[in-house]
Amino acid sequence: MVGQRSDDTRREIRRTVAKTLVALVGMCVFAFALVPLYDVFCQVSGLNGKTSNQAQALAHEAVDQDRVVTMQFITRGSPGLPWSLEAHTRQVRVHPGQSAEVHFSFENLGDQASVARAVPSVTPSQASLHLRKLACFCFQNQRLAPGERFEAPLVFQLTRDLPADIKTVTLVYTLYRQDAAPSRGKGTSTRGGDA
Repeated sequence: MVGQRSDDTRREIRRTVAKTLVALVGMCVFAFALVPLYDVFCQVSGLNGKTSNQAQALAHEAVDQDRVVTMQFITRGSPGLPWSLEAHTRQVRVHPGQSAEVHFSFENLGDQASVARAVPSVTPSQASLHLRKLACFCFQNQRLAPGERFEAPLVFQLTRDLPADIKTVTLVYTLYRQDAAPSRGKGTSTRGGDA
C-alpha cells in the first residue's frame, strides 16, 4: 500500500513537471513570436504610427481641393550615432490625393564609416493608414563614409479617405545605427567612393 502511494505520488510529480515544462516552452515560443506579431498588427492597424517599409503605388484619385492638410517633418538622432538628418522643409500643405516631394540631408559627422536607417513614425497614428510613401530613403539602410553628406527625397501622398478631423500629420524620422562595425550588407545603399 505504501509502495503504491509512492508510485502514484511519483507519477503525479512527473505529470506536474511535464505540464510545467510544456507551459514554459509555450511561454518562450510566445515571447519570441510576440515581437513579429506586434509589428504585423501595427502595420495592419496603424497602431503606434508605423508605416509601410516598402514603396507603395500612387493612388490614382482626384485631388480633394476643398481640404488642406499640414504635413510636418521632424528628425531625430540616436545616442552613439554621429549623424545628422535634416528636413529641408519643416512643413508643407497638401490636398488629400495630391502627391508631394520633400528632401532630407544626411551627414556622417564621425571619423568612421557607419550604417544607419531612418525609421518613420506618424502622428496621429490613424493617419499612418492614409500615408503612402512612393519613394523614401527609409526603405533601406544608408552607409556613409566619414564626413560624407547626401540628399534624398521623400515622395508621399495622403489619400482622400484621410479622416476629415485630421488637419495636421507629423512624420518623425529617427536614425538608428544598423552596424556594430562598418560593413556592407544586404539592403544597404552606398554612394560616392564607397561603391
